[in-house]
Amino acid sequence: MLPEGERACATMVKEAYKFGIPPLAAGAACLALGWKWPAGVLIFLGLFVFYFFRDPERMIPSAAGAVVSPADGHIIEIVDEPFDANMGHRVTIFLSIWDVHVQRAPVAGRIAGVVYHPGRFYAAWRSAASRENEQNIISLETPQGTVVFKQIAGAIARRVLCWKRAGDVVARGERVGMIRFGSRVDIWLPQEAHVTVRRGQKVKGGESILATWTSTA
Repeated sequence: MLPEGERACATMVKEAYKFGIPPLAAGAACLALGWKWPAGVLIFLGLFVFYFFRDPERMIPSAAGAVVSPADGHIIEIVDEPFDANMGHRVTIFLSIWDVHVQRAPVAGRIAGVVYHPGRFYAAWRSAASRENEQNIISLETPQGTVVFKQIAGAIARRVLCWKRAGDVVARGERVGMIRFGSRVDIWLPQEAHVTVRRGQKVKGGESILATWTSTA
């Protein structure tokens, strides 16, 4: 059962209907008029929108100290990099249009802040995207310290959505938002966290373990 306030049903984000029904309706109208090619294109587009907005349930790991992936996709970068003057590990996940685009909390804690920055729409795999693209910066406070992750728009993605606000308490793997149509998610982990993924690895949001973190700082 989904937590109260979640904007998703068991298998699909509700916003899918807003984007998927119009092309399906237009395709049906074209088909009725005998315009087969336009009808085929529009129906395919509508079905793809529903596929894009899918939101499958995930098996959330229960292991103590586990940090789960906030997004589906491929790991394209793992670097040591400071965030707000504190050195940590930045793990970057690239989401193609074929990946699930719902983001999940990497650890349990309290949302300390959600900061939106308008920006450019560079290709999500470029390093400049992390600094200059449209993004939401989400800070998550835990008893062990703070984890920061970003929802970053890409060349195709033009909207980052966060369904949580400052003060909300989230569980590990709980849905927090989504990015529409191809994007990137960066997560900063404390220096003492042990990153367990590698570049090129495929991960699933809320299910794949990115790192282990057992600090009591």
